[in-house]
Amino acid sequence: MKFSEFKYERPDLDLFKKEVEAVLEQIGTDKDYDTELNAIHKYYEINERIGQHAVLASIRNSLDTTDPFYEQEQAFFDEKGPELQQYSHIFLEKLLNSKHRKALENELGTLLFEQGELARKTFKPEIIEDLQLENKLSTEYSKLTASAQIEFDGGVYNLSQMAPFVQSKDRDTRHRAQLAVSKFFADNEETFDRIYDDMVKVRTQIAKKLGYENFVQLGYDRFGRTDYNAKDVKNYRDQIFEVVVPFVTKLTERKGLRLGIKDMKSYDLALSFLTGNPTPKGDRAWQVEKARNMYKEMSPETHEFFEFMVSGDLLDLDSKKGKAGGGYCTFIPGYNAPFIFANFNGTAHDVDVLTHEAGHAFQVYQSKDLLPDYRWPTMEAAEIHSMSMEFLAWPWVHEFFLEDTDKYKFSHLADAISFLPYGVLVDEFQHFVYENPEVTPKERKDMWRTLEKKYLPFKDYDDDAFLERGGFWFRQGHIFGSPFYYIDYTLAQVVAFQFWVKSRENHAKAFQDYLALCRLGGSQSFLNLLKKSNLKNPFVSGTVAKILEPLEAYLNSIDDKKL
Repeated sequence: MKFSEFKYERPDLDLFKKEVEAVLEQIGTDKDYDTELNAIHKYYEINERIGQHAVLASIRNSLDTTDPFYEQEQAFFDEKGPELQQYSHIFLEKLLNSKHRKALENELGTLLFEQGELARKTFKPEIIEDLQLENKLSTEYSKLTASAQIEFDGGVYNLSQMAPFVQSKDRDTRHRAQLAVSKFFADNEETFDRIYDDMVKVRTQIAKKLGYENFVQLGYDRFGRTDYNAKDVKNYRDQIFEVVVPFVTKLTERKGLRLGIKDMKSYDLALSFLTGNPTPKGDRAWQVEKARNMYKEMSPETHEFFEFMVSGDLLDLDSKKGKAGGGYCTFIPGYNAPFIFANFNGTAHDVDVLTHEAGHAFQVYQSKDLLPDYRWPTMEAAEIHSMSMEFLAWPWVHEFFLEDTDKYKFSHLADAISFLPYGVLVDEFQHFVYENPEVTPKERKDMWRTLEKKYLPFKDYDDDAFLERGGFWFRQGHIFGSPFYYIDYTLAQVVAFQFWVKSRENHAKAFQDYLALCRLGGSQSFLNLLKKSNLKNPFVSGTVAKILEPLEAYLNSIDDKKL
């Protein structure tokens, strides 16, 4: 069955409420164990039916943000989602207070209950209107970024389509491309500031109504972080500052030598080689064929998974007018199907999508039959699967890049390391924002620029006044839509580097470890997943330095001036 045949209809919420209320009656103090367990599974089944249509509306809205039908349906779920959340709140209350809790924990796993305790703290019916506003603001931000029509060298482009110009071999083109992108954000600066200011205020209001001091801990609790806190994250950020920032500064100096540029500017950072960045040597269809071959050779499990994706048209990869920006992987309940969304633009990033988003999709395909709450792990763990798949693909990348293979490997690893300081900067910025919700938009931008100077000391914006006054973060959708998520990419990256090391020692064994991790889905917490997979904990002082050693040695062993 193809994705286009997946049937969408707006759910009848009155019927849903009746069904759910009837099932919730079966979970309670006077019910026997089997009745409760059956009711729990029935509750998930009803939720999946709603989820199926909510996900389809969301995907089809992102495929064409100008389609009035799915725009309307997305608005429907933005509004009704928070109302439905009260049922999951009632479900959790009943589950957590069940007299059969011990037996249910043995049957369903303890994590469901630990995360339930957190989720219970994150919702009250009094915040429904605030959540609706939060959803509305998120959709408004996505629409605004998707509306970009940037005039450049005779063409008109959206934000994704500007990437090749930003990475151009010609320095003047790169410079003008950066200014053109900045102009879009500067022209809409007041709107971006207003959307974010409203978001910070409504999130702070939600936190206060729920009894939190500010949004920070609520942000952590929303992500179900059961085994680490803001203090652990600060210790981890400090490790990145002490160990990774000096190394990335050296990598940037090497890049300057490689490019023959003495005074590196911000618009030079996206170019890795004078001969141009590595690019895939074929179009989208050609790349998908190469990916099919790669996953066929990698393992029987990856082969079965990728054939399922291709035959069901479950990848939408071309960048087109009206399509939302970015890339994601989601899962469609009912059809038990992952879905990959991307915006190919002819850069190496296209291949990263076929490995990164496919890593997410492969993981959820492996754990699709687990309890719905265990289908995905918490976010920092979910990103391990995607980032590790990028490295497990290394033995096949020559298929995509041909003569650019060595360039790709060098820049892939160097860029992954260089990303870490930026990732923790985004996190520290958000801690500042939500600990100080009253600051002005200007003060936020000033703090962003201060933190850039701390974590990215080599970033010189030259004559780009908008970026110089701290506006870069407007393009970082996670800051708007998923507060406190971004640190997860960096934590997962540090873990994924361990798979890079393992796979170079013994690829088959590394893949088996990876497969075992995928099959656990979200049934364990982040630190327990690491333990079960023999992976080091990034929060422990000294871990980042240890993990960086072999990567540094590899990059130092390559004469990058020859690439």
